[in-house]
Amino acid sequence: MTLPFVNTPANWRLPLFSAELDNSQANTSTVQQRVLVIGQITAAGIAAPSIPLLSAGVSDAQLQGGVDSNLALMTAAYRGNDAFSELWYLPLSDAAGATAAAGTVTFTAQATANGTLSLYVGDVRYQMPVTSTQTIAQLATALAALINADPSCPVNAAAAAGVVTLTAVNAGTIGNEIGLMLNYQGTKGGEATPVGLAVTLVSLTGGAINPTLTTALSNLGDLTFDFIVCPYTDTTSLQAVQAFLNDQAGRWSPLQQLYGHVWAVYRGTAGACTTFGTGFNDQHTSVLGLPVGVPTPAWKAAAQWVAAQAPALQNDPGRPVQSLPIGGLLAPPSSGQFLNTTRNTLLWDGISTFTVGDDGTCYVENTITTYQKNAYGAPDDSYLEVETMYLLAYVMRYLKGIVTSKYGRVKLAANGTRFSAGAPVVTPNIIKADLIAAYQALESAGYVQNSAAFAAALIVEQNATNPNRVDVLWPGTLIDQLRQFALLAQFRLS
Repeated sequence: MTLPFVNTPANWRLPLFSAELDNSQANTSTVQQRVLVIGQITAAGIAAPSIPLLSAGVSDAQLQGGVDSNLALMTAAYRGNDAFSELWYLPLSDAAGATAAAGTVTFTAQATANGTLSLYVGDVRYQMPVTSTQTIAQLATALAALINADPSCPVNAAAAAGVVTLTAVNAGTIGNEIGLMLNYQGTKGGEATPVGLAVTLVSLTGGAINPTLTTALSNLGDLTFDFIVCPYTDTTSLQAVQAFLNDQAGRWSPLQQLYGHVWAVYRGTAGACTTFGTGFNDQHTSVLGLPVGVPTPAWKAAAQWVAAQAPALQNDPGRPVQSLPIGGLLAPPSSGQFLNTTRNTLLWDGISTFTVGDDGTCYVENTITTYQKNAYGAPDDSYLEVETMYLLAYVMRYLKGIVTSKYGRVKLAANGTRFSAGAPVVTPNIIKADLIAAYQALESAGYVQNSAAFAAALIVEQNATNPNRVDVLWPGTLIDQLRQFALLAQFRLS
């Protein structure tokens, strides 16, 4: 019997004890499932544009991106739901030639009684005391000063002749997501426009041209990022991330095996969400449909939505993410929420959904991918659920860990070859037995099912033309998720 020593020389004659360590049977580690937040920075930020950077917290994001930057605000929104995942930034400068969105708050009549103005810029409330003696010019000046006093506000304010003009800090389409609203909480929350005060709101519009993602994504190198938070839903940006992750030459290809998934949020009516969802067909992208009445900007909602689910998927990629609370996401008014039938339609059109509790808390309902059809245009639900994608990544990484640890430096022999026990030799049948054992371990952990069928269908064979290669057909069945409970109440009357 010849043991597979590696570092102990055969010609060593000095007496007695020597010990060599072999970790090939001891690897139980898992891949660090990092989160990447893509966001724009300001001139005040010190981060190098398009270069990935490890986050050291919200204050660090404010330093790297600027206190009022898109990047800093997304980071804060993410950390409000997930305080522990390893978080990275992909900082972007505003695109050359980009325009910033702008909106207005116009006072047309002063108050006849004292009160409080409650203005929401996006999902942030600014409350301003109002007196009956203030002119509309004074009101505008006071409101602009209140907004500018907030260093993390995503807009800059300027007052003139009773009009407050709000301009997005970062240029591009993200500014169009900053809506304006009065009295979101209503009288129940103590919010009401002072008597006599007349205010006209025009939410921010006109933001155009987003940064190009291709170079920035290529700078990620071989770092793995399982959760990629994208603030954009324009076609160019989503096509860039789709190419970055694709199965042929991207991160899900057999040559890279880095995996990852992109998360984004699209705001619109039910019809607009349906049109948007059916326009994409990518298993590596998930998009949440956001009703028009949600005050939270879509890019901020994207960070909150991902953070609500990432820890759960990291702990158990097979367990459904439904019913997880989305902290910080402001619910649309009841009249603006998508109905059950509408949400069901969206889930057939590539758009993920959420529900709203009686207390206004938003919850994950069903997170799906935008994949809906195969290459021939036929309906295909094989990659429908996001849990499927994270399960596949987990299982492939698990198998890679076993293969690279146990078979990193072994010789390959045909089945039936006789060799000493412990020799660094493996046959297809030995590999097959190891894969069956690995599958049973995955089944015990609740990631796959039906190990008997797997063992019967598993094929492991030496390649017909390359004797140094082993080919494997892995017929695993992933664990399912309980999503519906259908009961037929066949009652009786006495």
